[in-house]
Amino acid sequence: MGLPEIWFFVIAALWIGFFFLEGFDFGVGILSRTLGRNEPERTQMLAAIGPVWDADEVWLITGGIAIFAAFPAWYAALFPAAYLPLLLVIIAIIVRAVAIEYRYKRPGERWRSVWDTSVAVSSALLALLFGVFWAGIVHGIPLTVDGQFVGNSLWSFINVYSLLGGLTLLTFSLAHGATFLALKTAGPVQVSNERWAMRFDVVAGALMTAFAVWTYWEFSRSDFAALLLGILAVLGMFVALVANWRRKPMIAFWAHGVAVAAFVLQMFVALYPNVLPSSLNPADSLTVAGSAASEYSLTVITWVSAFALPLVIAYQAWSFWVFRKRISVHDAAASHY
Repeated sequence: MGLPEIWFFVIAALWIGFFFLEGFDFGVGILSRTLGRNEPERTQMLAAIGPVWDADEVWLITGGIAIFAAFPAWYAALFPAAYLPLLLVIIAIIVRAVAIEYRYKRPGERWRSVWDTSVAVSSALLALLFGVFWAGIVHGIPLTVDGQFVGNSLWSFINVYSLLGGLTLLTFSLAHGATFLALKTAGPVQVSNERWAMRFDVVAGALMTAFAVWTYWEFSRSDFAALLLGILAVLGMFVALVANWRRKPMIAFWAHGVAVAAFVLQMFVALYPNVLPSSLNPADSLTVAGSAASEYSLTVITWVSAFALPLVIAYQAWSFWVFRKRISVHDAAASHY
């Protein structure tokens, strides 16, 4: 295995980190509006992710930069082709960030209600769009032999398979977010999310199963690794369901991590040896080897990442440890998050 293959799966690992960390951020953002019975409860839910949500977005930036640095041809073909979906993603990220901060800038139920709705809608849109985006890549987009995109920037990524991927990631985020709140909050919010986490696990597990079967059957039928990863994704959701049923949210939280890691890795295994399949002619697909940067460039970014990535992981682990305690309604009100 050479550096291009290593970096292909490093990029998969970066996106796993993003979906695992931002997955519960997305879920909490949605649930704060739908399960929060009043403004203090919504504040409590958002306070649970208050110290970490913006740091979790680092994984998105890192994942995009890694594609640009390690596979410039992939970046050059993919990002202009996905101009409209990525524009929607950027708008949703901005709205979510502004809404989380602005809800505390002025007292008043109506003011905070508007921003809470903005947090929920943007969080749901982000989870859905990222799932559609990556599943759409696996499905393939219209590329010519010279790597030119000839489709519609939005509709070329939308099909039944990619929509299933979007719904899978959305429901996973709800299950992951409810589990995180069961782990991080106290009082009625904790009790409510313990119940809903199990329900979301059932739906997310069913969709994860359908997506894993479809991915294996349609895009990687002969690949044993893809089969094992699909099974692992389903087992992860099942373990999370049992753990939430037994009120062990920490086990469920990490079981979700296993499930989303297998979910992403199965898509990357289905992609390999391509990075961007062509729906017009499989021979026109961009490959790992054909779109990679030079050996020298890959060597340089490998050394840089070897020093930088552990620092990012250490910082985030430290931040989670510092803010590890449960948050009550009174704690949230005092923190102004």
